Amino acid sequence: MCDCEHCQGHNHQHNHGSQSLPLLRVFVAVLLVISAIFLFFTDWVKAFVFFAAYLIAGGDVVFRAIKNILNGEVFDENFLMSLATVGAFAIGEYPEAVMVMVLYQVGEYFQHKAVEKSKGSIAELMDIRPDYANIEVDGKLVKKSPEEININDIITVRAGEKIPLDGTVVEGHAVIDTSALTGESVPREMSVGDNAISGFINTNGVIKVKVTKTFGESTVAKILELVEHASSKKAKAENFITKFARYYTPAVVLGAVVLAIVPPIISGGQFSLWLSRALTFLVISCPCALVISVPLTFFAGIGGASRHGILIKGSCYLEALSKPEAVVFDKTGTLTYGTFSVTSICPVDGVSSEELLKWCAQAESYSNHPIAISLKNAYGKEINSNLIKDVEEVAGCGVKADVDGNVILAGNDKLMSKFNIETDKVHCGGTVVYTAKNNQYLGYIIISDEVKEDSADAIKGLKKLGVTTEMLTGDSAAAAEYTAEKLGVDRVYSQLLPSDKVTKLEELIETKEHNKSVIFVGDGINDAPVLTRADIGIAMGGLGSDAAIEAADVVIMDDKPSKIVNAVSIARKTMNIVKQNIIFAVGIKVLFLILGASGFVTMWGAVFADVGVALLAVLNALRALR
Repeated sequence: MCDCEHCQGHNHQHNHGSQSLPLLRVFVAVLLVISAIFLFFTDWVKAFVFFAAYLIAGGDVVFRAIKNILNGEVFDENFLMSLATVGAFAIGEYPEAVMVMVLYQVGEYFQHKAVEKSKGSIAELMDIRPDYANIEVDGKLVKKSPEEININDIITVRAGEKIPLDGTVVEGHAVIDTSALTGESVPREMSVGDNAISGFINTNGVIKVKVTKTFGESTVAKILELVEHASSKKAKAENFITKFARYYTPAVVLGAVVLAIVPPIISGGQFSLWLSRALTFLVISCPCALVISVPLTFFAGIGGASRHGILIKGSCYLEALSKPEAVVFDKTGTLTYGTFSVTSICPVDGVSSEELLKWCAQAESYSNHPIAISLKNAYGKEINSNLIKDVEEVAGCGVKADVDGNVILAGNDKLMSKFNIETDKVHCGGTVVYTAKNNQYLGYIIISDEVKEDSADAIKGLKKLGVTTEMLTGDSAAAAEYTAEKLGVDRVYSQLLPSDKVTKLEELIETKEHNKSVIFVGDGINDAPVLTRADIGIAMGGLGSDAAIEAADVVIMDDKPSKIVNAVSIARKTMNIVKQNIIFAVGIKVLFLILGASGFVTMWGAVFADVGVALLAVLNALRALR
């Protein structure tokens, strides 16, 4: 009954039942039952009124049962409900038959509301889909479908509008709401030169954006595609329900037949008594709680994660995310920003920091090397190129230049040794640029890839969850060990090529505990092979990164490593709720099946038990949203 398609089919039926049979129709059915019981109708009129109430309350259930039987799908909850209630009519239990359907529909209505609530967070994410793009035609703004816009077209985004396509801001300034994609409530400013990501909302100002991707390739389109297919990858727990229901439903039907026939033959008891018990047995057996609550819990978990800017591509990934043995990080762009900047200026006595930076930046001003660019950015002043002459790059060492009549040396310790200049011995995780003026040592500047503010919180949070942390990087041993020590990473492997990272990850996967997972976290641009090979690949900073969204199983929509701790916590909570629902639903079903077969529970009690268990399981499932 509950294979993957059925779970979706059940939800569809669920929607259909609750929309085509609103509470008003249930109310009408109840009024008919009351009138039949308390008014002085003849027997055949009572039977007719009960039958009318039955069709109003449960006609769609019977119709679906017949339709499914014709399609070869016999054993489902519609079949069980129809068989039990038609049987109840056959033995004259009219009120019970009608109220089974009435209470079933009431339960379905509340379950439908719960499903709608769990889908709410996903629906909010789906709202990022842009309706139109403004493009200027003959001096006027014209609304066009985003699919009609081409690369290099200039679109205008006004206050209150969504950015419809990815591009670069070429004019204007605005404050952008990114919460739909990143989960961050704090808006960010956007001006000329910044990347505009589709799905963001312009809260004030007007900007013009030069389109860099067609709608089909845009961030918003890829995210929407990801979300729409999130339910197609099923977890082991859902597959368990599939296998369980495949054998369970035929077994209870067979059990009901045996219960109706065997005891009267053996004991000589009343056939109608055992038939009534068999019908009660069928009503109790409907596995609504499992059918709805397990997939709903996974859906709620995925929806809850999306509220935090964490996109999980399917429930199978959510399940694997809940039991990590190790989380393996790339360094550059993941734990660090991936951009070099001046992090420390250390002049000798008698020299100011400003003076040291000035001479060093001027000497490096003709170079386009990332180190030289970071020095010029840190200096922040216009450099008079007329003052700089005879620039000589010393291969593998640094640069020598005449700056305003002074011989300036800027480079590594090899450059200083070449000119017999004594320096401090500096050991750090960045690049050290030593500087000398007219053979006099001025001090050193450290340039490094800055560690993200919350990387340490991510490592600390994972350790609290009992997860080992490791780092794979192509960076130098000194830089890697410095970052690892600063953050508290358990193990670090440096100077690795992309193929070496895959090999090292495979070694970790081979030595992991059974039923555990190894998670790799990368920036998604140059880590696609490793993201694909890991049990779970998590891409950081998925905004605008096609490779991130395509290669990873989980996408963190902003650049915060601490969101990984949130993702693991959400996954663990979701799996706990799934286990609770399975144990609770199966346990209560078994207990009531025994009581029903023994005659301790009537059909009224069976319905209350079925609806009650389903609602409690659904309410428990909704906790995954928080």
